[in-house]
Amino acid sequence: MKPICILAMCGSLREGSTNLALLQGAKILAPPDVEIIIWNGQSELPHFTPDEERAPPKVVQNFRNLLGLADGLIIACPEYARGIPGSFKNALDWLVGGETFVNKKFAQWNASPRAFEAQRSLRLVLETMSGVWIEECSLTLPLINQQLTPQSIASHRAWADQISLSLTRFAQTLRQ
Repeated sequence: MKPICILAMCGSLREGSTNLALLQGAKILAPPDVEIIIWNGQSELPHFTPDEERAPPKVVQNFRNLLGLADGLIIACPEYARGIPGSFKNALDWLVGGETFVNKKFAQWNASPRAFEAQRSLRLVLETMSGVWIEECSLTLPLINQQLTPQSIASHRAWADQISLSLTRFAQTLRQ
């Protein structure tokens, strides 16, 4: 059976991001038949402009190609001023003109139960882009303000169980 490839996208550029630690913890916990590629390269992308859609910069094309290789996406994104961080929204804007996001299944993970406005907004953007939200694989954990590492997240019994269950369900959904 072919391994499932999940592109895990972090919406934060903050050093020590809890959302990034959550995705890295998931990589530790991933089943053997699931490959998780973590992408946090939005700072490398130029500002989106439709004028460059026909011949996007190489970094944008590489991003689109990486997305195209993934069977599905897990997105862990913080809330800034009740919305999606600008740099992450810029990355999503670069995907609108391509075909690699169409019908891509995604799950939203969240390291803060208080970030529900950004999650709602992000889901609206992704569904507008023709993404398919897999609600039962989405996850919210109370991780903020705890100085966590990927290892501490992966070794916490309750969190590890929830992450593992979400990954297993998502892999099953992606195989269908």
